[in-house]
Amino acid sequence: MKKIKISILTLALLCMSLIGYSQNKKGTITKEVLQEIKKYHKNDASTRAITNAISNNSIKKLAINRENVGKIDTYFSDKVKTKGITNQKQSGRCWLFASLNVMRPKVIEKYNLSDFNFSQNYSFFWDQIEKANLFLEGIISTKDKGLDDRTVDWLFKSPVNDGGVWNDFTNITEKYGLVPQSVMPETNSSNSTSTMSRLLKRKLREDGLILRELNKKNKSLKDLRKEKVKMLGEIYHILAINLGEPPTKFIWRYKDVNDSISEPKEYTPLSFYKEAVGVDLKEYVLLMNDPSREYYKLYEIQFDRNVQEGVNWLYINLPNKAIKEFAIKSIKDNEAMYFSCDVGKQLDRQKGYLDVNYYDYNDLLGVDFNMNKKQRIITHESGSSHGMTLVGVDLDKDNNINKWLLENSWGMSGFKGHLIMTDKWFDEYMFRVVVNKKYVSKDVLKILKQKPILLPPWDPMFDADL
Repeated sequence: MKKIKISILTLALLCMSLIGYSQNKKGTITKEVLQEIKKYHKNDASTRAITNAISNNSIKKLAINRENVGKIDTYFSDKVKTKGITNQKQSGRCWLFASLNVMRPKVIEKYNLSDFNFSQNYSFFWDQIEKANLFLEGIISTKDKGLDDRTVDWLFKSPVNDGGVWNDFTNITEKYGLVPQSVMPETNSSNSTSTMSRLLKRKLREDGLILRELNKKNKSLKDLRKEKVKMLGEIYHILAINLGEPPTKFIWRYKDVNDSISEPKEYTPLSFYKEAVGVDLKEYVLLMNDPSREYYKLYEIQFDRNVQEGVNWLYINLPNKAIKEFAIKSIKDNEAMYFSCDVGKQLDRQKGYLDVNYYDYNDLLGVDFNMNKKQRIITHESGSSHGMTLVGVDLDKDNNINKWLLENSWGMSGFKGHLIMTDKWFDEYMFRVVVNKKYVSKDVLKILKQKPILLPPWDPMFDADL
């Protein structure tokens, strides 16, 4: 009888062991696995001190690398002549501010002004109405596909937003022109877009479902587009209430740095753009550094535009060395550039520094963060999160790059409204620069003749979780 009890006990222990083994094979955290995990956290005096520090303070402040503090100065060998700083406030319109800030110095120089600002609100209005139309047209073009289709799901995920890129700026500017800020000033909803944007999305998602239901009832394409116009009328109404209605004509005059006041003149937004700015936006090319893809190729992002008949996001993928060469030529010729990057990485927002060595999380936490730029892109760890204007570079006597200067749109925060980035930070977190074609080599411009490689809008490079 005793032998039987021992056998049963042994069998029970064996079964428990097998169950634990089976669970571990399935990837569960068993008691044995947990013990192995806990070995990596040694609760010694050093760890307790770090725990006390981190649990009671900002991890970013504790991670500041003291060896790196004070090594960045604020002088630049070459800088574009600019005046004034803009502020996008609580909105995602950095792309629009950056684009307009590329054009702004041209107007200031042309009319000898002490300062000048375009109406971001005017351009934003048309960006939003055009994006609404693009969404509804997307719904119509996918009307026979299921809601689980990836394109349909992507459309409903973000019917409209306040973000964008350079081609969005060119699309609306060439179609609707520009106006001075005094003609259509900012409003509370343009400065803080979240509530309005949320309501626009809600309405457009509802409209998208209505169009799909009408299609199920065998309504014609003509009927769907007729209904779409009514829907856009409601979107226009919401935008006009929140942002004001865009002017079709306006009177503008200015006072130059010598206090001379010009004669009043009537403009349309398009005539003002052509006279005051006077540049062909088609003469600019978007250059990108994406090491996850082949260089010296032309790429296009599907659906990445704001105007139905407009151009998609089109770019040439290049090594950083080539992009820097063209950017330096532009700065030396007093031409600002649209620039976008993963601004949240290694940023001291108060001082306005972007430096890969500024925060030392590795030593503070005792773990290594070792992904390179390509790996960060393909895992959604890094992507472009903010647009600014590239306006300066600091070169030593041998033309080696020390650092770069960015005009920001966060008011006077950072270094007098600017961010200073090291050249190493440029390599790691810069993603695109828009350069006038006259500064780009002929062999690179030939790439524009290639048939672009079409990429989906949900690609990791353009849909990073930031």
